[in-house]
Amino acid sequence: MAISLSVVLLLAIVLVVLFRSGSIKGGPAVVAMLFGFFLASTGLAPSIQRFLNSIVETISGIKI
Repeated sequence: MAISLSVVLLLAIVLVVLFRSGSIKGGPAVVAMLFGFFLASTGLAPSIQRFLNSIVETISGIKI
């Protein structure tokens, strides 16, 4: 739960920055949010979640 909430917050910040910098306009921003919303309700959602979890685990396992 904490990881997915962090990812959602990070993506929201990126979307706001893109919107405010003029890199993305209002229409495409809404389309991107709706795409994510509807993608979450498909059968691909568990696979995407597992993929993102494996990336987070890989990154957190890196020793500097």
